[in-house]
Amino acid sequence: MTTAPGGVRAGARVLARGDGRGGTALPVLEGEGPLALRRTRGSGAEARVMLVGAMSGPLGGDHFTVDVHARSGARLRVGSAAATLALPGQDKAGARYDVRLTVDEGAELCWLPEQLISAGGSDLRVTTSADLAPGARLLLREEQVLGRAGEEPGRLTSRLTVRIEGRCVLDQELACGPGAPGGWDGPAGLAGHRAVGQVVVVRPEFAGRPPAAYVYEEGAAVMPLAGPAALVSAVAPDGLRLRRLLDGALASLD
Repeated sequence: MTTAPGGVRAGARVLARGDGRGGTALPVLEGEGPLALRRTRGSGAEARVMLVGAMSGPLGGDHFTVDVHARSGARLRVGSAAATLALPGQDKAGARYDVRLTVDEGAELCWLPEQLISAGGSDLRVTTSADLAPGARLLLREEQVLGRAGEEPGRLTSRLTVRIEGRCVLDQELACGPGAPGGWDGPAGLAGHRAVGQVVVVRPEFAGRPPAAYVYEEGAAVMPLAGPAALVSAVAPDGLRLRRLLDGALASLD
């Protein structure tokens, strides 16, 4: 971790691989500064890792990076102990939070962090990229809440990219809050809602039986992607309702 006038620079790395005995080993589990990693009790062949925020942030000028790689034979679930709260800082520059996920053939990764809250006055850009080999499996959830209770949101820009066998199947960007392009909160955008999220599901069996596109409930929809994948998108008035919509739509895929 480094601290400079421009903010804190910190990273975390997780490397998982099959241990040859039907389980998952974690030869690399490294975190620094605000990005502390803890291995928790797993289930069966699955290893579980918790991202624990050891400091406030990201604040203005901070740049956090998380790199997770699931190698062949690994089953890995990564979550977070609490919501991430983007806050304004003394540095007027925006903050960045970059997540890079890599899943090799025959591996499975569940990326399930808690919600990201964009507090008033903050300015955060989040990028999440996932690269999958053939036969890889992925469950990825992202949830953003715009402002705390009774608070106007900060500026939040979120980009999500998913590639399977080098082919881009999803590349979307959402900008919200002060300074975002006009219409972000209108009928074609969030329509007045203050929570937005998506779940990406990649399963090899979708290649032969892709899910149909349908509206799960008001505010939530399931869409097949151009690959063995599906996207669940939802908007809601608050984070609790958002989680219920995403969980329900995900369960409907089964």
